[in-house]
Amino acid sequence: MTDDDSAFDVLAVLSDPVRRRLYRYVAAAPGEVGRDAAAEAAGISRSLAAFHLDKLVEAGLLTVSFRRLSGRTGPGAGRPSKLYRRAEGEHAVSVPPRSYEAAGRLLAEVLENAGLDRELQAAARAAGAAHPDARADDVEAALRARGYEPFWDGETLRLRNCPFHALASEFPALICGMNLALIEGLAPEPWSPAMDPCPGGCCVVLSKNKKH
Repeated sequence: MTDDDSAFDVLAVLSDPVRRRLYRYVAAAPGEVGRDAAAEAAGISRSLAAFHLDKLVEAGLLTVSFRRLSGRTGPGAGRPSKLYRRAEGEHAVSVPPRSYEAAGRLLAEVLENAGLDRELQAAARAAGAAHPDARADDVEAALRARGYEPFWDGETLRLRNCPFHALASEFPALICGMNLALIEGLAPEPWSPAMDPCPGGCCVVLSKNKKH
């Protein structure tokens, strides 16, 4: 089986609308998700949610762990709950086949070797500011539309997903700097983007200036 075949198989699992709802809910959650919460979010029974969640695990889209949600231990504490979170792998299909990732890697290598970090950041900041939805009231929705999966952690807006994960892993200084500049352009005052990596997520967080 080729890599494309495997990717098609994974995407076929998501052809079911219930599985898509469950996957989106678990993937966007900042922590692990239990069956009860997933079932409620998808508007289905717990047993049906368990069936579809385990299908997503079999496809490599989710991973599982076991933990007692009550925090109790010892006899009488009950069985550990099965919890789900998004798997780390990536799946992409292009028909016909394309290789944008390879092109992005080559471009990043050239920019890094040429020391063009500032030029890249300036272009990213301008690109973020150029979008018509780059207004303070729309920032959270704009980030969600771009795949960042924002969620609130107290008064801080964190980003569950890095849309540039593969390149950021190989060229962290270049790509994370570009990403910060892009979000700076996208998120005007009173938003204040800064570097503060979220474990398993994006390197940028946003807060609001209190004077606003």
